[in-house]
Amino acid sequence: MLILTAIVSIIIIIVIMSAAVITTSKAYSHKHTIDPIENNPNIKTDGKEPSDI
Repeated sequence: MLILTAIVSIIIIIVIMSAAVITTSKAYSHKHTIDPIENNPNIKTDGKEPSDI
């Protein structure tokens, strides 16, 4: 009975670790995009650089 419990526990640990590795690898492979400031309607721009203000 003790050996069966140990085997089931090891299988559960392997499944959880595999799921963690798969989701982490998918998260790091996701590419984020950033909208340029020129096309952003929520930001008022007057053509000046922030250092010119």
